[in-house]
Amino acid sequence: MLTFMIDKILNYKRVSDKGKIDRLLELDSTLYANLGSDSTKKDKQEVKKQSRQIYLAIKTLDKATGEQFLRAMDK
Repeated sequence: MLTFMIDKILNYKRVSDKGKIDRLLELDSTLYANLGSDSTKKDKQEVKKQSRQIYLAIKTLDKATGEQFLRAMDK
């Protein structure tokens, strides 16, 4: 499902790259917002994995920004 949503955003014709990045980051924030204090370690790892997919998609639009997100994630 997430891959479908990422592809859909990347293929928007009338949205600028900045707009696409904004929508991808909104998707990312929604993933983290849905984590709760009762989320398991597995749930948190899955969200981090999905977040990496989003950051890789951002990297295809803006290499420097995508790399910054990926580096920050690996710290």
